[in-house]
Amino acid sequence: MSITKEKKSKLIKEFKINEKDTGSADVQVAILSEKIKSLTEHLKEHHKDFISRRGLLSMVGKRRNLLSYIKSKSETRYSDLIKSLGLRR
Repeated sequence: MSITKEKKSKLIKEFKINEKDTGSADVQVAILSEKIKSLTEHLKEHHKDFISRRGLLSMVGKRRNLLSYIKSKSETRYSDLIKSLGLRR
């Protein structure tokens, strides 16, 4: 259900803002989106796993809050992030 170190480092390289960036809101949204995709696939197979469903809803809420923060700071950065991740917002 979780993502591998290689996938996480690839996401960090792709979405970082500067050279030493590992935890900006953009990177956090990308990592959360990957975890959400993974957990969604798990829940398609195990539809009665309510503990994982609760975790999924928590991650979706956290991602929504981070996206709202990015939107309040920079509209262009927000729209670029949405397009690159393929989110429907």
